[in-house]
Amino acid sequence: MLKQKENTQKIKVGITHGDFNGISYEIIIKTLLDNRLLELFTPIIYGSSKIASYYRKTLNYHDINFNLVKKAEYANPKRTNIINCYDQEVKIEIGKQSNIAGELAFLALEKAIEDLNKNTIDVLVTAPINKKNIQSEKFNFFGHTDYLANKYNTNDHLMIMVSDKLRIGILTGHIPVKEIANTISEDMILNKIRIMNKSLKMDFGIRKPKIVVLGLNPHAGDNGLIGTEEIEIISPAIQQAANEKILAFGPYPADGFFGSTNYTSFDGILAMYHDQGMLPFKTFAFDSGINFTAGLPIIRTSPAHGTAFDIAGKNIASPNSFRQAIYTAVDIHKNRNQFTELNKNPLPVYPPVQKQERKKPEIPEPVKPVEENDA
Repeated sequence: MLKQKENTQKIKVGITHGDFNGISYEIIIKTLLDNRLLELFTPIIYGSSKIASYYRKTLNYHDINFNLVKKAEYANPKRTNIINCYDQEVKIEIGKQSNIAGELAFLALEKAIEDLNKNTIDVLVTAPINKKNIQSEKFNFFGHTDYLANKYNTNDHLMIMVSDKLRIGILTGHIPVKEIANTISEDMILNKIRIMNKSLKMDFGIRKPKIVVLGLNPHAGDNGLIGTEEIEIISPAIQQAANEKILAFGPYPADGFFGSTNYTSFDGILAMYHDQGMLPFKTFAFDSGINFTAGLPIIRTSPAHGTAFDIAGKNIASPNSFRQAIYTAVDIHKNRNQFTELNKNPLPVYPPVQKQERKKPEIPEPVKPVEENDA
């Protein structure tokens, strides 16, 4: 009886199936084939049992079975659960774009968010979507990050790419290169430093995180010879962060920073634009890196790759990044709970112990030997 009670308290991981014509179901199935994972969390897939069964048969993975449930609260903690977000037959066109795939990706996302808000799942892991076919009147965003930020009405969010070696926040996200210099500001940089600092403490359990900020221009502006953004915008933001007791450093030239081992000395890195951060991240962690949206009231992670239409259906997609996305979501959930408890019940602060001066011990004079009288 006690064992069953413990199982029902496991973290419930909601998994949206993304674009079903890509590699989503392949990486989901490959990840959840390992039954040992069910000891760590309860998976609940938001998608289609018919599509899941199609890929199970096509990819020849008969060792996995899906437990169909109508609601997340009915999920079996010992099984891989799936919720049908669409009951009708659909045409599966592996490796191709289709409007129905975009529609079902959005339906799965909406249903999962609904359950997150009801606390019937604990964290959200999103499989890759196609950013073109998902567009509609209800989804007019570049990707998951912007959609979730809008859904939860927050501008204070940051996309952080996470691996075992790196945590890189992207300041300006998905905007054209020509707009970057006019987009960044001192307030914007300072705000993102604050978000990263809080997330590193709350989500990753780092007590005193060290954050490095990269420069915008080659050689970080070379003292104003190549550009003045470092002097006029970036350095003042770093200084203000330091005034707030945040351990922020920089600006560092990106090439030398990643070319050396400097990146290993910091807990978080703030890149000025997409490719400045993504290029080194995918070089170091292409197969295992994940995407995390910091600053949201909910926990959302995803693999650091797209739909991979070019290899869809070939049974060669690696599940490593998706698996790490689940692990990271579970870890962040535990860290947030611990952080909340510590802040509710902080350790008592005792007055400093008064240091007492110790008296030097008195050293006795050496005893003189008794002189014998000659008889």
